[in-house]
Amino acid sequence: MKEKILVKKQSGEKEAFDPDKLHNSLRRAGASAQLAREVEKGLRPYLSDGITTNAVYRKAFQLLRKMKRSTAARYSLKRAIMELGPSGYAFEQLVGLLLESMGYTVEVGQMVQGRCVQHEVDVVAYNDHQQFMVECKYYNSQGKNCNVRVPLYIQARFQDIQQRWKSSPGLQKRSFHGFVVTNTRFTTDAMDYGRCVGLRMVSWDYPAKESLKELIERSGLFPVTVLTLLNKKQKQALLNQEVVLCRQLLSKPGLLDQLGLTRVKKEKVLDEIRDLTGSD
Repeated sequence: MKEKILVKKQSGEKEAFDPDKLHNSLRRAGASAQLAREVEKGLRPYLSDGITTNAVYRKAFQLLRKMKRSTAARYSLKRAIMELGPSGYAFEQLVGLLLESMGYTVEVGQMVQGRCVQHEVDVVAYNDHQQFMVECKYYNSQGKNCNVRVPLYIQARFQDIQQRWKSSPGLQKRSFHGFVVTNTRFTTDAMDYGRCVGLRMVSWDYPAKESLKELIERSGLFPVTVLTLLNKKQKQALLNQEVVLCRQLLSKPGLLDQLGLTRVKKEKVLDEIRDLTGSD
């Protein structure tokens, strides 16, 4: 196709369809070069001037799902996290489980006394040497970023809590850190401020090699919302039972019984999870 197809971004801005960008996103999700080419070939007939990036994603996902479900699940990770809402509690659980997988003891949804006032903290994580006050900034729609007001607010709360922790018996050997995790992105000002005051900051693609995306993929702790064989109602039923991770379904497959799946469908779901997580 020689003529340029203009794709409409969420900002309203238009840019030429870039097959390399599509290939790169598919390869990052684990697709082979051949599979990426096949998805692009299947996508081409649906491209027309003014098509939205969302429409391109949806069609690519549909094609990928027919070819390799576990890769489609990885490809949908960012949007799947946005399906964890609307309250954000499941996202807090996910963040807690990621920290737990790194060896920290984790408490989710805690009331923590500061020097001046009491604070509701999303996650407290600690080991023998470090203790974190973790705040999770969750968004369930595209196009929203964490601006500088978020780390400013979190740093003020952390300073109050840190003063109390420093004077608490048994905690003298630990260093204390404020930590903010978001499923979208930080603005430049937000990152500059966070680095300046020493806040730990994790977003969808920051920092390099330790981003939310990287942490999930490296640990294999994929949320149940990535599963391509379950509909939104079924995924929500699992979240309502505090089943956040695909791996929880492998260890307790009986949790799928509440969804009314046939025996064959249930086994297909478990196969998708095994393929996705690299489990036997």
